[in-house]
Amino acid sequence: MTSPTTGAFSRIGSLDLIRGAVMILMALDHVRVYSGLPAGGPTPGIFFTRWVTHFCAPAFVFLAGTSAFLYGRKHTGLSKYLLTRGAWLVLLELTFLHVAWTFNIDFAWQMAGVIWVIGWCMILLAGLVKLPLAAIATFGLVIIAGHNLLDSSVREIIPALDENRLGWLWKVFYVGFFAGPIQLGDSGRSLIVLYSLVPWVGVMAAGYAFGRIMTLAPEQRRRICLGLGLGATGLFLVLRGFDIYGDPRPWNTAGSGSAAPMPGWLAFLNTTKYPASFSFLLMTLGPTIAMIPLLNGARGPMARWIALFGRVPLFYYMLHIPLVHTLALVVSWIRLGEISPWLFANHPMGNPPAPDGYTWGLPLLYLVWALAIAILFFACRWFANLKDRRRSWWSSYL
Repeated sequence: MTSPTTGAFSRIGSLDLIRGAVMILMALDHVRVYSGLPAGGPTPGIFFTRWVTHFCAPAFVFLAGTSAFLYGRKHTGLSKYLLTRGAWLVLLELTFLHVAWTFNIDFAWQMAGVIWVIGWCMILLAGLVKLPLAAIATFGLVIIAGHNLLDSSVREIIPALDENRLGWLWKVFYVGFFAGPIQLGDSGRSLIVLYSLVPWVGVMAAGYAFGRIMTLAPEQRRRICLGLGLGATGLFLVLRGFDIYGDPRPWNTAGSGSAAPMPGWLAFLNTTKYPASFSFLLMTLGPTIAMIPLLNGARGPMARWIALFGRVPLFYYMLHIPLVHTLALVVSWIRLGEISPWLFANHPMGNPPAPDGYTWGLPLLYLVWALAIAILFFACRWFANLKDRRRSWWSSYL
């Protein structure tokens, strides 16, 4: 979601395009959160409204690693920059973004989301960049491909985690959201880790090593990106198709673990995001990598419009959460004659109370999403122009 640099090196247009495209999709999912529609079902329309946004987090984390590599080629002090940048992101997640999501200042209950995990992965990457590039690539690929080997053994110890003094480490590093909140001492406060560090630190490390590919000649880069991307997509189809390995939920059983049964072709795509399975990452990163060389020649107003968002990723993210939340307040007031108290809940990730008639339909969801993107375009264009005119140390942190 954030790239460690903001134009200090010669930008690669296809990376900005991909970042911009997935950021637009990300806003769709966050509008869905406030619409009250469930994640992933039960109709194909709702399922794919959620499914297309699965490409966002993998692309953000992977390309953050790539940007770190490209930044390090032009600047000294990469480790220090990653440390300070990562700490800043973690702080933002637990302060500003908590208030933006909830519109309240009750910090008894917090969510460690994608900005949190990008921050911690940058902090860990600050140490990893001291290793040879081949070692970083190997580390990333082993984490991505191998972490599901622990699924069965880790699931067995989950019930005992809250009684173990180090149980919180398992939640931060691996099981996260699946294992329930971390109780922060006797303070009564709790933290739900939506994004555990594994496998995301592996995704960022692989993205860092991928940065070397982005420095190759265009034709060589094209061949490698297409080979990697299409190969990963093909591997997903094989592993998922035969339920060989890569996801704790087999798709060929009724409902694939969901609350209600879904058709097999939807269950096939219903891979596990929390924590992200190997199948989930193959399904999302494969097409993303394959698209990079295909977008190199993209021109025209639409391409420039999408790439604009990719140039100011953190500014976009910080702005879009309170904007979408505010639009949801307006929709509630227009439709219900009042603002639903659920919109100030801690944390508005579940379904709203059934009797209040709050939940939107898909047409309204897409209309609010389009309005949010239009507003964000003008705000991001202003900020991008400001950064181009006035380069300063603080602008690199937005």
